[in-house]
Amino acid sequence: MSEGIKLTDKEMRYISLFEAATGVTIVDCIEYGDMVVFVVGEGELPKALSSKGFRIQDFARLIRRRVKVVEYSRDPARFVRNALQPAKLLEPVRMTERTDGKKIAVAVVDPRYKAMAIGREGRMIELVRLLAKRHHNIDHVIIR
Repeated sequence: MSEGIKLTDKEMRYISLFEAATGVTIVDCIEYGDMVVFVVGEGELPKALSSKGFRIQDFARLIRRRVKVVEYSRDPARFVRNALQPAKLLEPVRMTERTDGKKIAVAVVDPRYKAMAIGREGRMIELVRLLAKRHHNIDHVIIR
């Protein structure tokens, strides 16, 4: 698990339940509004989504919350791309650094998926920003 990540008791219980239900390794868990977000280890997303996602749907019904699963990546650009899923990107995520040292990720999203990437009242992009900051110390994520 990344250094400096603090989990609540409830998030720890979600992790153990989700690991038991899917058999995947969990890197992080965040309670975000009416949603629980799990960050799974690299290469473990297909295992979590096996059975056509029925395990995740059953788990969501069990905890009575929506569930989002994001695959972790050591590469910050790939991690941001994974967090934006299922929105389609037109080009790879660009990482830039401002003169004041702040890291920024710029993602060019297909216009048909832009609303999905931003979310209602900007909730999804805020979630992506939170995950990017938490795992890769990225200060800002921009959707174009």
